[in-house]
Amino acid sequence: MEDGPVKRGSAARAAAKKAPAKAAAKKSAAKKSAPLKKAVVAPKKAAAPVKKASAVKPVAVASPRNESHTALVRRARRINRELAEVYPYAHPELDFENSFQLIVATVLSAQTTDLRVNQTTPALFAKYPTPEDLAVADPEEVEEILRPTGFFRAKTKSVIGLSKALVENFGGEVPGRLEDLVKLPGVGRKTAFVVLGNAFGRPGITVDTHFQRLVRRWQWTTETEPDKIEAAIGALFPKSDWTMLSHHVIFHGRRICHARKPACGACPIAPLCPAYGEGETDPEKATKLLKYEKGGFPGQRLKPPQAYLDAGGKPAPPLGAG
Repeated sequence: MEDGPVKRGSAARAAAKKAPAKAAAKKSAAKKSAPLKKAVVAPKKAAAPVKKASAVKPVAVASPRNESHTALVRRARRINRELAEVYPYAHPELDFENSFQLIVATVLSAQTTDLRVNQTTPALFAKYPTPEDLAVADPEEVEEILRPTGFFRAKTKSVIGLSKALVENFGGEVPGRLEDLVKLPGVGRKTAFVVLGNAFGRPGITVDTHFQRLVRRWQWTTETEPDKIEAAIGALFPKSDWTMLSHHVIFHGRRICHARKPACGACPIAPLCPAYGEGETDPEKATKLLKYEKGGFPGQRLKPPQAYLDAGGKPAPPLGAG
């Protein structure tokens, strides 16, 4: 019985010793937990600058490294679908009313702009409206009309020569077959496909300088010769897409994906482009690089299709205007 008070006293003393230890433990735990609260709050304070920087941060782009053929086909076709939405009004940018005017205008477009050709051909076709008229034209008079297009002597020889060939071999009509078109003076595969696709509705890929540049930039092909590029790209798309694919790519090359200063920051297909960053990536600066209707300026045709005008496009001025 005498042990009871002793035990109670020792228990009390033990409890008293434990109390400060518990308090110290709580204090220590509180100190340890304090940095955790700061760590949670810190990212919230840093969030604002991250969002601000993201405005000019490069977009995540598709890498074609070790890309399979199937993946390439899918990426190429998706780019074409995206471009079709951006340029639903894409069209040949040479003014023409018939196949004869188209083939002549296309021959004249070598080493110059479609705009310059469109400003020049009204006078040419007003004086020589048919192959029969141009076939017997005075070369010096034709040269004077074509002077603004550059290389006017060689071009005069070509358009008079092809007019004579049309009269002598095809009854004054432009043939609708590739093998016949490429035999005409000044007419190569590129010109032939422009005529076949836009005058006869027959599929063809127009491999001009814009097309060549973009398909290599997108790594659709590494070929450099037009014929090989045509074959390589043709294998990625069904024939029914070829003509409009050409228009989409050429439109994009003229308006956004320029040779020297691509407007990467204003490009609708940037996430699909392995060359993103070659040009200006800042959206505001890139927007200032846009050309034609994308930049609020006139296009290349004096008489563009109504769909182009409905989409906000502006017709080009005639020669000598402004």
